[in-house]
Amino acid sequence: MPIVTVQQGPRTVELKRELVKKITDAFVEAYEIPAETVQVWIHEVPADSWGAAGTLIADK
Repeated sequence: MPIVTVQQGPRTVELKRELVKKITDAFVEAYEIPAETVQVWIHEVPADSWGAAGTLIADK
């Protein structure tokens, strides 16, 4: 059973639904496995808890 972990900034529920569907479909096609065996975990990181290039994302 594949488990996919996505770490990202906050997104809408609609976008997360679409992402989960597309990731699941990719595993079903590539591995020829049932969709029921694919799990997708989304970890959202707030903009004030994530930085890039020495700056918090919240400050950009």
